[in-house]
Amino acid sequence: MSEPERYLLADAGRFPNSRYPVLVYRGVASGAGTKLAALFEQRFGAHAWPAAWRNGLYTEHHYHSTAHEALGVYEGWVKARLGGERGELVLLQVGDVVVIPAGVAHCNEGQSKDFRVVGAYPRGTDMDMNYGQPTERPAADRRINAVPLPEQDPVLGAGGALLELWRSAGG
Repeated sequence: MSEPERYLLADAGRFPNSRYPVLVYRGVASGAGTKLAALFEQRFGAHAWPAAWRNGLYTEHHYHSTAHEALGVYEGWVKARLGGERGELVLLQVGDVVVIPAGVAHCNEGQSKDFRVVGAYPRGTDMDMNYGQPTERPAADRRINAVPLPEQDPVLGAGGALLELWRSAGG
């Protein structure tokens, strides 16, 4: 598997974003449907990122201040906006995984009719929902800074790129 794509997103005012890059792993697995969903759930869980749900991606910009998030696309495709309204637009397709650091805004700006993802969070964390409201900060910033680095990369485990890349970014 090739190195993940990286998207470093600076503070966007409404959205804190992160010093850690968003990582996009392309073509992690082949296939589709419930078999691929189960494969993502197994892989994430084996790397200390237990799967929490299967669904889609909200069409409203939001971020999590208490957990990092991994999304494994098991059906269709989505145009995901990362970092807020002026952030990066990234096409994610079946078999791709995106790892979103705590604080990074993300939303769905278009999808196939069959789009679905598995969502997972590092063991011991629980995600919250923030929408870029003025009252969220600076408390959300304090929570984001307190989120620990994950034990492992959700895709490649202990030897994956996430730990090296995020540690070199100040983690």
